[in-house]
Amino acid sequence: MDKKAVRQALIEKRLNMPNRLERAEQLQQVLRFWLTEREDTVIGAYWPIKGEFDPLPALHRWKEDGALMDEPLLRRIGLPVVNKQHKTLTFHAWYPGCPMELDAYDIPKPQNTELVVPTLLFVPCVGYGPGGYRLGYGGGFYDRTLAALEPRPFTVGLGFTDGFVDDFEPEPHDLPLDAILNDNGVVWPV
Repeated sequence: MDKKAVRQALIEKRLNMPNRLERAEQLQQVLRFWLTEREDTVIGAYWPIKGEFDPLPALHRWKEDGALMDEPLLRRIGLPVVNKQHKTLTFHAWYPGCPMELDAYDIPKPQNTELVVPTLLFVPCVGYGPGGYRLGYGGGFYDRTLAALEPRPFTVGLGFTDGFVDDFEPEPHDLPLDAILNDNGVVWPV
């Protein structure tokens, strides 16, 4: 499998989906419903690039819902901050309107907010395949970060239905995700 070619084709397909906004709204609903069963209070997410699904509206709603409970619950959202030297990620608190700056790869990151440690981590999927394996951008940031995190957070891939690659072949260093959600619902575990 030529992962570079598959990755490029999937990104191109995602950028040109004629109904991407509709499908993103469907995935927002899937995500919001899925979160109702979770007890996590700190969730790591990502800033969407290259036509990725944007989880932040659903997560902000999740955060606000925590404040409205009978016993208010402080919920936190973290976005990744890249350590370019070690090629790993840490997560820093994000909220709508927080100061942002560009990281080493020109992706917005929270500026001078506190470090948070997620128990649930949403990971963007360029593609995904059987067994809960994801195809990312090829930098290995999430694989290295997850291998180093103790305890390892529950990991959930987010992507569109078109990102499924039925003949995806994971490499020895690839770690399967605990769950994958797309605009049709829960893909993994089956």
